[in-house]
Amino acid sequence: MKIIIVDAVGSGSEGRHATIDVIGCGPRTVAGVLEKLGFEFDLKPYYSVLRNPSLLNGFDILMVSAMSVDIPTVRRIRRLWSRVSDGLTVIGGPIASDPYEALIKAEFDIAFIGEAEKSLSEFLNKLKSSGDMDFLKNISGLAYRVGSEIVVNPLRPFMSRIELNSFKPSVKVIRNYWGYYACRIYVEAVRGCSNFKRAKIQLPDGRKCNDCGKCYTGPLSNRYYCPLNIPPGCGYCSVPSLFGPSRSRSIESIVDEIKGLIEAGCRRFILGASDFLDYGRDLLVEPEPLTDPSNPPPNIDAIEELLDRVKGLEKEFGLKLFISIENVKPSLVDESVARVLGKYLHGTPVSIGVETGSESHSIALGRPSTPHQALKAIKILRRHGLIPYAYFIHGLPGQDVNVAIETSRVMDEAVKAGAEKITLYRFTPLPMSAFADFPKAPPSFSDEASRIIASKANELNSKLKGKWVGLVLDAFIVEAFPGGRGVVAYPFMHGPVIFIENQNFASKFIGKVVKVKVVKVVSDRALSGVVLEA
Repeated sequence: MKIIIVDAVGSGSEGRHATIDVIGCGPRTVAGVLEKLGFEFDLKPYYSVLRNPSLLNGFDILMVSAMSVDIPTVRRIRRLWSRVSDGLTVIGGPIASDPYEALIKAEFDIAFIGEAEKSLSEFLNKLKSSGDMDFLKNISGLAYRVGSEIVVNPLRPFMSRIELNSFKPSVKVIRNYWGYYACRIYVEAVRGCSNFKRAKIQLPDGRKCNDCGKCYTGPLSNRYYCPLNIPPGCGYCSVPSLFGPSRSRSIESIVDEIKGLIEAGCRRFILGASDFLDYGRDLLVEPEPLTDPSNPPPNIDAIEELLDRVKGLEKEFGLKLFISIENVKPSLVDESVARVLGKYLHGTPVSIGVETGSESHSIALGRPSTPHQALKAIKILRRHGLIPYAYFIHGLPGQDVNVAIETSRVMDEAVKAGAEKITLYRFTPLPMSAFADFPKAPPSFSDEASRIIASKANELNSKLKGKWVGLVLDAFIVEAFPGGRGVVAYPFMHGPVIFIENQNFASKFIGKVVKVKVVKVVSDRALSGVVLEA
């Protein structure tokens, strides 16, 4: 059996134009399972397949990794597959949390829900030795089609930390991605989320938290279960339901993976986690699961050991590396942990979820921290040399004009506190989240409250982007994304894409880090600049 994996994560309907310099870890994890089992396979990003469908030729099984928003691209890939093969089609990633969407709408045969490593291993081993597909009914964490019907098996119990560390993401497939040498490569540091509080907003089916306290008091293992069956975590997020409580990968596994990626030519890495400050906290509560977002406090020794080992690779390889972390919960940020982060990650961005400016709305959403805590965290992190990005969502359940006004004010305060970017998302209900059955939020221009929030975000980001003009940055020169023209630059440390004006001169340095001077703001997501020297 020859298998092709297609990475469609973040592809949407027209391509991932805002985040094309990011390579996630999910598809590489699937590739690692196939390597471990000895299967013959290849991995291609969606844009390569759409531009050259012949890449699908000669394979027996199609595997696609995607999110719910990627359904248009996933359907295109499925149609291309049907022209060259009638082989089995398998889908995974966040899109699979809605089996109807993954199997009926996208027309796939099998979907893996949540953590896929153990279920995928069991599936492939049985597929090799079985003459039919009857074994599907016995594999947990899997959904499949029988004619027009969907069968959804029980979810597989979440892997232990030891089991998680037994799987290694593939390194060799990284070279299949456009501009991989300049991209920010995600390396999973922590899986799952420690926030097992519940949203307090009444759900469409009538369920509403009765404040029994079971999700934030008592034994940590009891917080898995809600008497009203309200999914855990922030109401808009499905991570706790899909991937369970936080579990840390070992330092050795993380360092070995980054070493392999450096040897492949990569230089920029993000230690991925719903909350990087959960790293090592799970060790402090074992054998109980880490289902409390605030206690115990960060495991500073584990965090410092990890960052010291990763940063030490610069000396080992004699190379300048970009090392950053993904997200931190404000409830875990204090002076001591910020001091450690600043020591190793000075000048790098860190994302802080604020989501709403209303304290009461924040609690109703099931958030682990309040806007006040978020503003305090931004100040502390900025003081220790990090570059905070503040995240918000418009159109959330419970949003009204008063919430929007408070959110607009907190956005102002976040920038004053040191946030260098306001990232705004539109609420989209995710399967297996508490808010799964709410309608998708309307566009910001069609809702008064959302319009207030979006206008403030645009205003602040325009001002913040203006600060880039005149700066001289180290940046990677890369060929324009497939379908584009010329060359572009990505700041080595952090920042938006830079469209290069002196194209002929810049094209001599593709794959190199050069000095680029920013000359103007193109949009809230892009700058324009000129190459000065290699």
